[in-house]
Amino acid sequence: MNAADRRNFLRRFTALAGVAAATPFFASAQGKSLLKSFERLQDQSPENTVTDETFWYQIKQAYTVSPNIINLNNGGVSPQPKVVQEAVERYNRLSNETPSYYMWRTLDEGREPLRRNLAALAGCSPEELAINRNSSEALETIIFGLRLNAGDEVVLTKQDYPNMINAWKQREKRDGVVLKWISFDFPMDDKAAIVKGFTDAFTPKTKVVHVTHMINWNGQILPAKEIAQEAHKRGIEVLVDGAHTFAHFQYTLPELECDYYGTSLHKWLCAPFGSGLLYVKKDKIKNLYPLFAAGDPESDNIRKFENLGTRSFAIEQGIGVAIDFHHMIGAERKELRLHYLKNYWAERVLDLPNVHLHTPLSKDWSGAIGLLGIDGKKPGEVGAHLFSAHKIHSTTIEWENIHGVRLTPNVYTTTRDLDVLVKAIRDYARA
Repeated sequence: MNAADRRNFLRRFTALAGVAAATPFFASAQGKSLLKSFERLQDQSPENTVTDETFWYQIKQAYTVSPNIINLNNGGVSPQPKVVQEAVERYNRLSNETPSYYMWRTLDEGREPLRRNLAALAGCSPEELAINRNSSEALETIIFGLRLNAGDEVVLTKQDYPNMINAWKQREKRDGVVLKWISFDFPMDDKAAIVKGFTDAFTPKTKVVHVTHMINWNGQILPAKEIAQEAHKRGIEVLVDGAHTFAHFQYTLPELECDYYGTSLHKWLCAPFGSGLLYVKKDKIKNLYPLFAAGDPESDNIRKFENLGTRSFAIEQGIGVAIDFHHMIGAERKELRLHYLKNYWAERVLDLPNVHLHTPLSKDWSGAIGLLGIDGKKPGEVGAHLFSAHKIHSTTIEWENIHGVRLTPNVYTTTRDLDVLVKAIRDYARA
């Protein structure tokens, strides 16, 4: 760590430690021990801490995960650190004292600072971000808000998320837009081939391309930026589904060169359940209709996408604490650890002739999500065995041409947990 990085680390750590001191977790012995670990790491590079199991075990103590179940389905939704849970509980109790006063006159005032903090994390303007409840709400706001006419074409893949596919099918049925389907045989590590798969589907009638940044079924990363660049050359707007990449690995929204973007914050940011983010490029806001009616649906104010009515202000304000926790770990350290965990178990079972990983190993093409396949075994059989015999919670995937057991660790997962997984796979595959 160079001098500038060390100063930034210390500045951020000092600020967060001040906030942390007021929370029950960081006042506990476990919390104090974790803070000391961060002090110990200040002179170490993120690469050197990836395999520091003592540190990551202390990160695990910052969560309330079950000691009896190994949760490897963080791709669905991730648990919140104790400090985030404490914040939500605190804000919820406050709201219940006098709901209309504390919700609308106190906690509602915290939305703008939260918007600024999210924008800093996303690397964009606060005037381009709206706070939503999840990826589906954010992306359906875009899908249903775009001004498309009968005959306009939309390019998307058969590997996209079902909620998004169904939303586009509804526009097809209601408005007569034409859906141009493409399909990939993942895993792939050929950028040019992936981009070509999209561009071959573009025609003069194509108005929108829907890009899933990371395929939720198997963790395959798509070159969203390069697809966006090719689309823009042809005057095509770009929508990116970032449900599985935000706070998973490092990038900024402007770097993707997309026009629209949606993500869930309760996945890799470990924010409260039911929190999400919508990004609309500033010059696109005016012409995008909000999903929930606003006073002026053609306003160029990003806040028109937040007309939900009464919502959980406790959940919303808890996002800020999740951002702080994310910064305490460090985005680079977190990214490296998540990829390391996927490769840790995968590389230890790939020597078995009947075991397959349907996810790239390379850091350029994958993160924490891995999809396991075993010859002669249905995904449901493998998943059921992992839980019944070893209490390993996973999810099974049977979608289009992708089949397997999805295994997704998170920052609180230890290599000891994954050693149990490795032994379970090896024993089952050999049997």
